Amino acid sequence: MMNADALRALQAPLKDRYRAQPESARITLRAQGALGEGVSCSVETGRALVEAGLHPATGGNGLAACSGDMLLQALVACAGVTLNAVATALGLTLRDAQVRAEGDLDFRGTLGVAKDAPVGFQQIRLRFELDTDASDEQLDTLLRLTERYCVVYQTLAHPPALAVSRARTRR
Repeated sequence: MMNADALRALQAPLKDRYRAQPESARITLRAQGALGEGVSCSVETGRALVEAGLHPATGGNGLAACSGDMLLQALVACAGVTLNAVATALGLTLRDAQVRAEGDLDFRGTLGVAKDAPVGFQQIRLRFELDTDASDEQLDTLLRLTERYCVVYQTLAHPPALAVSRARTRR
């Protein structure tokens, strides 16, 4: 079980290095996928291979992972890990915690049925259900810091510049 002291000890040398050498904190994460059978794309997660495909609302059979679900799952995973780390750092005991995300889509936009229908999530809601004796003030701090330090949340809240490129390969 991780406690605040153990977490601080684990992170202290990293924080020291990043203060002394800010460039060492800049890391590029990568993801890669390969087109599969039908309308699918296999993505390596580092732990397993995930086959993503069309959502049933766009013609998928429901057997492949939907990238929209994967986005929400990434948000839940990041928010959950961040919440746990912040609670640990604050010395708060969480007997149990559930993190839930839901998002609203209008598939008319994705399918090109209505030009005025947006493509993508119009709203995402993130909810924490916490079993703890922490005070309301402590919980407010916990959620404020979780929101502040959750990479996926902050990326969605403040989208980065995106660039698309292509390369032709020949076999």
